[in-house]
Amino acid sequence: MSVYEPGKERRETDVANLESAMESGVLDLKTLIEEVESSIDVPSVFICPISLEPMLDPVTLCTGQTYDRSNILKWFSLGHNTCPTSMQELWDDSVTPNKTLNHFILTWFSQKYLAMKKKLENVQGTALKLLDTLKKVKGQVRVRALKELRQLVDSHVVTRKTVEENGGLALVSSLLGPFTSHALGSEAIGILVNLDLSSELKRNLMQPAKVSLLVDIMNEGTIHTKMNCAKLIKILLMEGNGSETEAVSSLSLLVGLLRLVRDKKHPTGVLNGLILLKIICSRESVRSSVVSIGAVPQLIKLLPTLNNECLEIALHILEVLSTVPEGRVALKECPNIIPNVVRLLMRVSETCTQFALSILWAIYKLAPEECASKAVEAGLAAKLLLVIQSGCNPGLKQMSAEFLKICSLDYSASIFISKCMLTATIQ
Repeated sequence: MSVYEPGKERRETDVANLESAMESGVLDLKTLIEEVESSIDVPSVFICPISLEPMLDPVTLCTGQTYDRSNILKWFSLGHNTCPTSMQELWDDSVTPNKTLNHFILTWFSQKYLAMKKKLENVQGTALKLLDTLKKVKGQVRVRALKELRQLVDSHVVTRKTVEENGGLALVSSLLGPFTSHALGSEAIGILVNLDLSSELKRNLMQPAKVSLLVDIMNEGTIHTKMNCAKLIKILLMEGNGSETEAVSSLSLLVGLLRLVRDKKHPTGVLNGLILLKIICSRESVRSSVVSIGAVPQLIKLLPTLNNECLEIALHILEVLSTVPEGRVALKECPNIIPNVVRLLMRVSETCTQFALSILWAIYKLAPEECASKAVEAGLAAKLLLVIQSGCNPGLKQMSAEFLKICSLDYSASIFISKCMLTATIQ
């Protein structure tokens, strides 16, 4: 006596309909695999030993090994007469379609595709219900609904499209204002950073009350909330014409950004903070404020701990800050600034070398003799010669040559060469 399984008949019907669609050419196995493979582990028996991809047309050799037809035929076309897995010489080079395995592959991927499709439909339905709920509730119920929606948006691309296409962007944005709680604001911001914001919506989010809320939440939220705030502000500034930069460049925001940049436990937060700080520093009128909160010594202190990507951004920020008098003074007053910057020349990238050399130039303008002496003692001359002899851009080589000439003025030729720490051949 067979045991009744709820939903079994429906599942079998769905699979049959899917197979029918594939036979009629509406859907093919390759598309099915692409839809499913990235989100689930595929059984190893379905994987071709040559391409390490799921097999579309499995065929078996005389050795008993199975491969995808296109891959094994390509193997033969290269002049091989062996089994790729066992390296046995083939006594028969014919290939036999493995219909049983092909059926298993098709059935397995069909079932997974239908399960995934049903799950996505459920997710879309849940997202629509949550959007409707947000229009009707307030307080902690609204916060919980936002949190659930944010988790769906984080996890499913389809949810993002559902929210965008059903008025979710305007709805979530409208929840941000002067009286919004930080708990609600944090969830709303977490949703917005994952969506495609229109120019109109970005302008709406640049309202002073909303910007003020963003800055407050960034200073008091969790590390993930801080990162989301930094991402959202970056998105808003990328759209702006310049005036928006000043609108968000409050001392409170700058202080919050530096806290984010100093958090070594969260490298992603450091990167997000540096990127936003770089964008803000592109406005000359803001640079003095950035210097006034101690950004220069804090960034200098961070340099040895940063990865290459963050290091390049941090040096760019310092180079930009060196264009204002306060920035040059702050650089000069940093302990061991010259030897620390000299070490970065020709160490990471040509871009980093250019930024580092520009920073040294800025310090040199304030104290020529002191800077030149300390730089040479730190090994600057040897680094400059390496730049000149490298494949760097002509502008950087010219700058290095001029700096090298300046540094050599206070030394005799023999002493200066010894400072370069070069080989006898180069001497």
